[in-house]
Amino acid sequence: MKHTYTIKGMTCGGCVKSVKKALEQVDGVSAAEVSLTPPEATIEMNRVVDEGLLEKAVAAAGSYKLITNKHEAASASLDAVQDDAKSFWEQYKPLLILVGLLLLVSVTVAIGEENGFYLGMRTFMAGFFLSFSFFKLLDLRGFASAYSGYDLLASVWLPYAFMYPFIELVLGLAYTSGMYPTYVNAATIIVMGFSSIGVIRSVLHKREIRCACLGTVFNLPMSTVTIIEDTGMVAMAAAMLVMN
Repeated sequence: MKHTYTIKGMTCGGCVKSVKKALEQVDGVSAAEVSLTPPEATIEMNRVVDEGLLEKAVAAAGSYKLITNKHEAASASLDAVQDDAKSFWEQYKPLLILVGLLLLVSVTVAIGEENGFYLGMRTFMAGFFLSFSFFKLLDLRGFASAYSGYDLLASVWLPYAFMYPFIELVLGLAYTSGMYPTYVNAATIIVMGFSSIGVIRSVLHKREIRCACLGTVFNLPMSTVTIIEDTGMVAMAAAMLVMN
């Protein structure tokens, strides 16, 4: 016999794997199929299984919740509708404020300097990588799980997801110091360019997944904003490479 339940809290492919593994370990469950869109789990049982055991198994796997009755399922659907109805500002407020502050600092540093435009871009790049790596490092495991859900390399080799925040940290320190600009800008083009491929693919396929650009601290949706963020960094690095 099969039963289908709504699962709240899943944001990436890693979440799907965690929930599936947890459900299949429950005594009496012979198989479990879990999907992100819609966020559901279809469970095949070889005997009647107490739904409380299923709830506990899902909760133990992470910040997930298995919906067991129609009232809660309707509530979950309402939450999803409300999330979709959020304004652009409400969805991207943390990212927009952070980028705005970085721009303000960059312009302030560049004013009155002989090579102000270049210095402003270098300051922005340094602040970008240092701040973004900070948010990822707050929950490294959570970031790795979310990032592996859409990045081309991290999806097949998980250690890269754990390495990525440290790569950003090194790039941030390199831009701060101003050392080896040619190599640093070239590395940025490679890293951010490759990262943008997975983002573009996810957006084109209209996958409703969480963007891990600010780690797991903020729940940002994957969209064209993320594409602009990654490709914008590639463009700035390319411009600095030419100006160098």
